[in-house]
Amino acid sequence: MRWATVLILAGLCGASLGQYNEEEDLAWLQYYLRQSRVSSYNYVPYYEEENPPYAYSYPSAPDMEPELGPEPQQAPSWQCPQECDCPPNFSSAMYCDTRNLRYLPFVPSRMKYVYFQNNLITAIQEGAFDNATELEWLALHNNQIGSEKMGRRVFGKLHKLERLYMNNNNLTKMPSPLPRSLRELHLSYNHISKVPSNALEGLENLTALYLSHNYIFEMGASLKGLKSLILADLSYNNLRKVPDGLPASLEQLYMEYNYINAIPDEYFQVSPRLLYVRMSHNSLTNQGLSTNTFNSSSILELDLSYNRLQKIPRVNTNLENLYLQGNQINEFSISSFCSVVDVMNYSRLQVLRLDGNEIKRNAVPPDAPLCLRRATVIEI
Repeated sequence: MRWATVLILAGLCGASLGQYNEEEDLAWLQYYLRQSRVSSYNYVPYYEEENPPYAYSYPSAPDMEPELGPEPQQAPSWQCPQECDCPPNFSSAMYCDTRNLRYLPFVPSRMKYVYFQNNLITAIQEGAFDNATELEWLALHNNQIGSEKMGRRVFGKLHKLERLYMNNNNLTKMPSPLPRSLRELHLSYNHISKVPSNALEGLENLTALYLSHNYIFEMGASLKGLKSLILADLSYNNLRKVPDGLPASLEQLYMEYNYINAIPDEYFQVSPRLLYVRMSHNSLTNQGLSTNTFNSSSILELDLSYNRLQKIPRVNTNLENLYLQGNQINEFSISSFCSVVDVMNYSRLQVLRLDGNEIKRNAVPPDAPLCLRRATVIEI
């Protein structure tokens, strides 16, 4: 499974790199991957008894709000701000990261990649990027930017922006409006509590949305119109219900560590490419699930660990990895995996975890080896 996951990720990364054919663009991609403090998403499921969760603490507010520095005068389009570094060999990139900056310097018009991460910036003034309409990457993560100190249309003229990094800030609202050119939006580790249904409207090119570690309690139908979305990370929030409607393009959905207690019938059927679903550490019960909730032929990995399930939900025979540990399951129902058990009909399941439940080892029915003939790991 891990090899399959690596290959899938490699394919996704390959597709992303294919957009940067120029030597200069590849150089900036490599630099960013080396310098960024944003950790990549770990696709190996985490379980409490194996590793401790990642402990994140929000930075404490200073006694006095840092004052904004004087806004620098606009320099000629070829000149680099004195606060930053613009290597002459790569004239379209500007590095202003990790310099204790409290304000945004002027961005020359030639820039495509600008890095402001790991500073003390609290505000983005209106028109800050109006001169830099060629921007493709904008890194503002690990700062102290608040929603109330952002201009209303600071991204309005960035019609070529593809990647926006604003994770690890003090945002309380979704930035809006956002450029329709966006492919990746990183907003994890903020204070966002709500995603209005129109917050992501028009982002038909968006492939990855990161909203984990916020306080979101409502999503509405905000994901429905994202026609290119591949990955949605909504984990570690306050969701009590799943978003209304998923895009057909979705392949990876992460909603662990929320308060979801029910999923509508055939909820995942609208996403025929969906491969990975993680809903561990929620409040799911069998009463909140229908017979076919997880009977989707595309899903390869399903994580329902640490919920309140009393029975094994029915899954599709194409499923390869099922994690159910830490529930209240008290019976082993072979019909959950195989509606018919014979030589020609069997489950493709490879890993099944039922440890930490109320089920006993001798409860496994005798026809289980025939149905689960491909399983290499079964933990009870």
